Amino acid sequence: MRFLRATAAETGKILTLPGVWAGIIASVLGTVAITVLNAMQAASALDEGEADIFGPISVFETAFAAAPLGTIGAIVVGVLAVSSEYAPNSPDAGGSRQIASTLVAIPGRIRIVLAKTTAVVAITILTAFVAFPSCLAVAQLLLGDRAPESVDGEQALWRLAGATIYWTLTALLALGITLITRSAALPLIILILNSSVVSISLLLTKVTSLAHWLPDMAGRNLFGFDAELVLPGGLDAVTGGLVMAAWAAASVVAGAIVFARRDA
Repeated sequence: MRFLRATAAETGKILTLPGVWAGIIASVLGTVAITVLNAMQAASALDEGEADIFGPISVFETAFAAAPLGTIGAIVVGVLAVSSEYAPNSPDAGGSRQIASTLVAIPGRIRIVLAKTTAVVAITILTAFVAFPSCLAVAQLLLGDRAPESVDGEQALWRLAGATIYWTLTALLALGITLITRSAALPLIILILNSSVVSISLLLTKVTSLAHWLPDMAGRNLFGFDAELVLPGGLDAVTGGLVMAAWAAASVVAGAIVFARRDA
C-alpha cells in the first residue's frame, strides 16, 4: 500500500509540471500534425494517380509514419520527472528544492525511484494510447476508402505495441540518465537531438556495426517499418527490443544507485 501511495503521489506531482504537459501535448499534437501532412500528400497522390511515387499507401501506414516523433515527449516526461526535484523553488517559497520534501514524505530512496519509474511508464503508455488512435482517426478521415489497407489488424496491434514499448524504454533511459546528472539540460539536449535532428548512433553505424547495439538503434525495428524504408542491418525487433530494455534497466539501476548513495 505504501508503494501504491508513493506511486500515486509521484504521478500527481509529475502531472503538475507544465513541462511534462508540454511534452505530452507535443507527442499527441506533433504526431497528429505529421499525420495530417502525410494524409494530405497521400490523398493528393491518389487523386492524381501517382500513388506509386510514395510506395504503398494505407490509412495505418500514413498514421504510423509519425510514431517516432513521439519519443520526444517521452524524453521530456522521463527527464522532468527527476530534474524537477532539483530545481530551486521561487524565493517566496524559500528557494528550497522539492527533493527535500520528497525524501521526508517517502522514506526510502529506492522506493522513490520505483515510484517515479512506475509513474513515468504509466504516463508514457497513456500518452501513446491517446496519440496513436488520434493519428489513425485523422488518417481515416482524410483518406477514407481511397487507400486500400495493407496492414491487417494483428500486425497493426503488434506495431502499435512495439512503438509504445519504444517510447516507454526511451522515457526510462531519460529517467535513468537524469538520476545520474540531476540536471535536465544535458539529457534533453543529447536525447532529443539524437532522436530528431542528428542521430549520433546512426552516424556511428557508418563507422562500426557495434553501433547497432546502442539503445535507440537496437530498438528501432520495434516500429516494424518496411525494410525498404529503414537503415539495412541491425537487430530484429525482438532481439533489439530486449537489448534496448537492458539499456533502459541498466540506466535506471545505475541512476538508483547514485541517487541512493549521493547526498540530496
